[in-house]
Amino acid sequence: MKRRVQVEIDLDALVRNYVRIVEHVKPMKVMCVLKANAYGLGVRDYARALAEAGCTHFGVAEPFEARELAAALGKGASGGTSIQILSAVLPDEIDDMVRLGVALPVTDLAEAKLISAAAAKAKRSARVHFKLDTGMGRLGILAKDALDTMREVKALPNLDIEGVFSHCPMAYEPKDPFTRGQIRLFKSIVAAAEKDGMSFREVHMAASDAINNFPETARPPFTMVRTGINLHGSFDPYGRKALKVEPVLTLKTRVAQVRELPAGTTLGYGRTWCLNAPSKVATISAGYADGLPLALSNRGFVFIGGKRCKIVGRISMDYTTVDVTHVSGVKAGDEVICFGRCGRDSITPDDWAAIKGTHAYDIICSLGSRVERVATRGGSSK
Repeated sequence: MKRRVQVEIDLDALVRNYVRIVEHVKPMKVMCVLKANAYGLGVRDYARALAEAGCTHFGVAEPFEARELAAALGKGASGGTSIQILSAVLPDEIDDMVRLGVALPVTDLAEAKLISAAAAKAKRSARVHFKLDTGMGRLGILAKDALDTMREVKALPNLDIEGVFSHCPMAYEPKDPFTRGQIRLFKSIVAAAEKDGMSFREVHMAASDAINNFPETARPPFTMVRTGINLHGSFDPYGRKALKVEPVLTLKTRVAQVRELPAGTTLGYGRTWCLNAPSKVATISAGYADGLPLALSNRGFVFIGGKRCKIVGRISMDYTTVDVTHVSGVKAGDEVICFGRCGRDSITPDDWAAIKGTHAYDIICSLGSRVERVATRGGSSK
């Protein structure tokens, strides 16, 4: 039976976005970040489409995701494909990840020693990237300890010190002085390490926000950028939109019932909307359990019958009421576009994020478990 709520993922648009990002930052490499099951949308289809388009570098947050991604790429992955854990790896996860050949973060000397020991036991070399905390305050080697730690790690056996990276907490602000200071600090550490005899094949700091707002992070000494949200055609709401990417997602549901209601009728929990005239109201089969933010109550819109229709009343867990007085012929079973393109008009996750006072990551990752993920190519589902 077809699910009532579906998110359609246009893999052709995804690939076009990837190609545009590659062109924008060349000759930098582009790492596609597919953590949290590609933001909850299905890592298998994302990874295969991007690999077919030429992507060889993928980023995830933790080992379970790395294993899922490796399985998704399968025989379709070229010999040069790299999967990198970008956050941290726990002691009991290291052996498995070394055997899998995943690039691991070094967040301190103790972790590096465990990776070295696991690599020796497996009779192989483990690829590692130094993770520097230049101001994120979350994970990594503190800047003041970086050179000493890097020297000690360099002396450990069975480690292939492939790269060094960092992350920015404020890169969505185009003129943020803190980010500029982070970039200077990171570059100074890399230069000092190279002067000390260390060389890095991969040097990366830019995620989607920095690609748009700090173009110097896509020039030497950097060799690679990381992109996640921009692959979906979305942006942080505060920064520049230098990349010309397009929305990838369409969230759809169907009309459950249409009723003619008299003036004075109140709608939904809390009776937050009162009809001031006789109205035609459609109840649609999606609510906050499916990812519609409560903040859209009495403020948001959906498309029905090719027209924008206002959400009236508080969104509930499973249903939402919509004013369709101006739309003729609406009936149960009709398609509803919650976000996506409708003719020349569109509603995007970024639009919902602006109403909710959040960002598109939150909207996309909040799509509920009963929302069917449908990947499409050439207009047809895979």
